[in-house]
Amino acid sequence: MASSRAAAAPFALCILLLASPAVSATFLFDDGKSASKGKSKDKAAVDVEWRPATATWYGDAEGDGSTGGACGYGTLVDVVPMKARVGSVSPVLFKGGEGCGACYKVRCLDHGICSRRAVTVIVTDECPGGGPCGGGNTHFDLSGAAFSRMAIAGAGAHLRDRGQLKVIYRSVCVCIRTACKYGGKNIAFHVNEGSTSFWLSLLVEFEDGEGDIGSMQLKQANSAKWLDMKHVWGATWCLYGGPTAGPFSVRLTTLSAPKTLTARDVIPRNWAPKGTYSSRLNFEASL
Repeated sequence: MASSRAAAAPFALCILLLASPAVSATFLFDDGKSASKGKSKDKAAVDVEWRPATATWYGDAEGDGSTGGACGYGTLVDVVPMKARVGSVSPVLFKGGEGCGACYKVRCLDHGICSRRAVTVIVTDECPGGGPCGGGNTHFDLSGAAFSRMAIAGAGAHLRDRGQLKVIYRSVCVCIRTACKYGGKNIAFHVNEGSTSFWLSLLVEFEDGEGDIGSMQLKQANSAKWLDMKHVWGATWCLYGGPTAGPFSVRLTTLSAPKTLTARDVIPRNWAPKGTYSSRLNFEASL
């Protein structure tokens, strides 16, 4: 099931700074211990720790799916630590881009062909609004490799032949995500091509913990004022109306379980478009 569309951005001045994204979620595989202990029925798991959804697959049978995605991560989905299997999530989970970077665990239910191994999902893309992805449905459009990974040994092809599956995705406490862990990576800010002192566009990378950003603020050099950045699309945020002067401090607040992190002077005075600047901080992966 192919995933492609043009993503409309609400801020005309900032959209010029974005590369046109292809339309994916990156899948990292856990150790197979995702099943709830002490529960023998999937219904109990759905009611208590998991929620129902559906899943399809696209691309090559054992392929990694498309690269890039509507979140704007571009080639990051091809390299460690994101490098893995690629797919898409429906608008219910994509949340107009605010769901970018959020993590989920997904597994299928038919014990005759499905293993109890879950696929861990980092949202990097959105699947089309029609069919199973539309109508308010919760849906995962996986790469062939990720879809096959949910099968018992040797049954990947048979599982793919099913086409569309009922699945469950993990519910943790009151939220519906799994903590993201990027293994030693700190939050980084990529300055999008075309940025100037008047129009600054940033892509947020490698957020541990909840992984989704609800608000983002920027503070200039020698200033006490925090300026609200605008969410453009995916993981990209924009500030326009300068001139602005670095070094820049950036404050992030997560969306679903509000936590705030401040990266002071993370973007240097001599920043450059297409540059990536790493902080020394990250959220706690405590979900």
